[in-house]
Parts: sequence; structure tokens; C-alpha cells
Amino acid sequence: MNGTDTQTNVTLTVERGLEVLRAFRAARAPLSNAELVRRTGFPKATVSRLTTTLIAIGYLRRVGGGRQFELSAGALSMGHAYLEANPVINIVNPFIQKLADKLELSVALAVPHRLDMIYIAWRASARIATLRLGVGSLLPMESTSVGRAYLYALSPAEREPLVGALLEAAGEHAAIVRRNLEVAFADLSESGVCMSVGEYQRNAYGIALPVVVGRSRTIMSLNCGAIELDPDMTAIRNRVMPELKATARKLTEELVDVDCEP
Repeated sequence: MNGTDTQTNVTLTVERGLEVLRAFRAARAPLSNAELVRRTGFPKATVSRLTTTLIAIGYLRRVGGGRQFELSAGALSMGHAYLEANPVINIVNPFIQKLADKLELSVALAVPHRLDMIYIAWRASARIATLRLGVGSLLPMESTSVGRAYLYALSPAEREPLVGALLEAAGEHAAIVRRNLEVAFADLSESGVCMSVGEYQRNAYGIALPVVVGRSRTIMSLNCGAIELDPDMTAIRNRVMPELKATARKLTEELVDVDCEP
């Protein structure tokens, strides 16, 4: 094997290892090799080899010594290093905490990651029941308000291939995904926000809008949400929308001179 082949194999192994780590999403539930195979699309033998390696180097651990895995301290240290180095987080957190307390909801700022959105900042009121989310949570772009708001803010040249990839990934549900995106885009065009109710998690709702921040004019999404049985979405929307828009304007002003590349 020559040097080029060795480098290619190393790169492929690293990429696959990162894909296994990415498979641990917002639900924070432990995963088996079988579930990791389903989520990554890798062969069973490959996943088994990768989980063994990731355990050995401290990025995964077995749950109760069984057959399921969860992220360990090594993965946490990577995320912590990102948060410490990101200039956006400390600026954003006081504003979204204030909004969360005022509205008694959870509030998040998200950026894209492949076909998902990832929370880089998250705060919640102590008075609400909320999704099991937090900083680092991955949410599907096509079925959440935070993802649809991001898509809406893209230029057509950027949006079209990404929507195409989302539709391809949706398979037999592509028509539903397309229709829901069209509804969200129409809502954003008319009102400046979009909503999702019970799509990502039962009884959970989200209201989101895009924000364009920093010297780099980086597109992010600002989102409010909670879990509630039979929510009155008209009343919630009327209460949340002006406050969400006001906070988005403040963040845009505060981050105008910050390097906000995700």
C-alpha cells in the first residue's frame, strides 16, 4: 500500500468515526450497534470496529457494561472547546435567557450541519416542560421550524440543492416534506416567522425566524419552543412573535462586528 492509499484510508476512517459520533442526536438515548448501522448506513462490521476504537480512545462508553453506547467525556471535551472558542455564545446567552424567562419557553440559536440544525446556544425558563434538548442537539432541518427558517434565508442557488438532498433523504415522504416547506416559506414571507407543531416530537411546538449576523453575514436561526398538550397556537404565536423578532434584532446589532462563522 502506497502513501496515498494509506492517507485515503485514514481519512475515510476518521470520517466514519465522526459519523458514528454524529448519530447520537438530541434524544440523548443510548444506541446499539444495530441502531448505529441504521443511522449511518455503514456495514455492521465497520460500526463494530469503530465503536470499539471510540471506546478505547474515550469518545464512547458502554451503558451499564451492556450492548448500548453513549457519548463519553472525550466527545464532551470537543464540544466544550468549541463553545469556549466561539465568540458568539457569551454575547447571545444573556439575550436568549431573558427571552426564555419572559415567555416561559426554551430559546435556541442554531446553525446548519449537513441536513440537520445544531444548537450552539440554548436557554430555558425554569417553569416549563421542554424537549430533551440543549447545546449540541441536532434537529432535522426539514421537519422543524428552526430548520425551515434557515432554508428560507438562503439564496435560491444555495437552497435548491439542499432542499433536493432533503427530499431525496425523505424518500416516500418527499411530497409531505415539500408541502410543509412551501407552507413554512409562505408563512415566513408573510409574517417573518414559521411554526411547527408535533412534527419532530409529540406535543412539541417551535416558532422560528432566520437571523443574519456578523461581519461574515452568517445565516442562523432563532427558535422558541416547548411541550404542551393542546396548545393554542394562535395565542402562542401572537405572544411570541413580537418578542422573538425584537430579540433577533438585538442579536443582529450585538453581533454586527463579530466573526460568526459556525
